[in-house]
Amino acid sequence: MHESMARVVMASGDHCLVADSDGSLNRCRPRRRRDPRPVCGDRVQWSADAPDGWIDAIEPRRNLIERGDFRGRPRGLAANVDRMVLVIAPEPAPDALLVDRYIVLGKALDIPLLLWCHKQDLASAAGSMPMQAIRQRCEDMAIPIMTGSTHDPDALTRLEAATGGETLILVGQSGVGKSSITQALVPTASLRIGQISASSGQGRHTTSETTLFDRPDGGALIDSPGVRTLRLDHLNPSAVDAAYPVIAEATRHCRFNDCRHGTEPDCGIREGIAAGCIDPEALKRWQRLREETAR
Repeated sequence: MHESMARVVMASGDHCLVADSDGSLNRCRPRRRRDPRPVCGDRVQWSADAPDGWIDAIEPRRNLIERGDFRGRPRGLAANVDRMVLVIAPEPAPDALLVDRYIVLGKALDIPLLLWCHKQDLASAAGSMPMQAIRQRCEDMAIPIMTGSTHDPDALTRLEAATGGETLILVGQSGVGKSSITQALVPTASLRIGQISASSGQGRHTTSETTLFDRPDGGALIDSPGVRTLRLDHLNPSAVDAAYPVIAEATRHCRFNDCRHGTEPDCGIREGIAAGCIDPEALKRWQRLREETAR
């Protein structure tokens, strides 16, 4: 058997698909039952064999995106990601809590976030208010913002130039246009899905798995249904605070360490709200995510 390096393009159950240096797909399994499970984006050492090859080792990861399962246990989704591209659109209306979940995750893993405002042709004066609030939230967090659609070649060129050679993961609500962005950045995506389905033996079930596609510019794009409903149970409350610096700073001015920011005297949070420094809706999201991560 010959051992070589490859990249995991899909992982499912007890097997994964790896792409070798020439892009050929190979079905592999961990060599030992107790070995760590590879995830999409992993760099691995593998050995060819029949009918399935073997994963001999997983190279050290730069980062690992996980989500909590229904019991709060972390489940790996993707590794070695250079940037998260958060896609929002006027329709469906943006979910501010979900946006904050991605901001928290990006901060916790030190993965840069880029906000892509899609389908701007659908924007109206009324419908743009939630979009404007999220744009302001990202500006306050120094998150880059780009605007465009898949019908605007110049906008796509700007997106490609800003992320050239990077491994991206698209995140956001269903229906905001992530699939069309994938097709625009990876014109051969549909063909690759067919090859992955044939190699994995899973057929159409492949579309429910996290999958990596090579981009023409040398980068890659990861499509992960697992990040559409993102739980943060596996993180700790301090990770939430990093995404709400104004609120976190205000809590340091509370008289009591266990202040619940209700009727306690000398509460930094209430003072911040009264001064207009803290958005009450952002406070509700902070409290909800803190409760989630504290369980």
